[in-house]
Amino acid sequence: MPKKRFTEDSWRKERWFQALCYAIASCETTEDVADFLRDIGTLSELQAWSERFEVAKQLSQGRTYREIAADTGASTTTVTRVARFIENGEGGYRKILKTHRHHRLLSHIGEQKERGERPESVLRKYIS
Repeated sequence: MPKKRFTEDSWRKERWFQALCYAIASCETTEDVADFLRDIGTLSELQAWSERFEVAKQLSQGRTYREIAADTGASTTTVTRVARFIENGEGGYRKILKTHRHHRLLSHIGEQKERGERPESVLRKYIS
């Protein structure tokens, strides 16, 4: 039997993936989730997932890519990838973090206005 491959068009409908989602959702406590994830994931996978989630949290707080990379040890490629999923993904990060598209800008716009700065200065911070 050939190895199962998920595609962008079908991953959500895959029987195996649906079973995984059901299994995670059926966990009653965070300890149950942790035990289940540890049984199905390697330590490297758990670390990568945890790192990506921390990157997403820091992006939603308006931190720069470079600050996040320095703080978490994640590569700027990983930070960029997570940001792309926050912006254009399925909305999972946004729902969990209760953030919005353009996450990098939202948290600083109010601060910038309070200091009398123009919104364009916010963009420059992320380009440099």
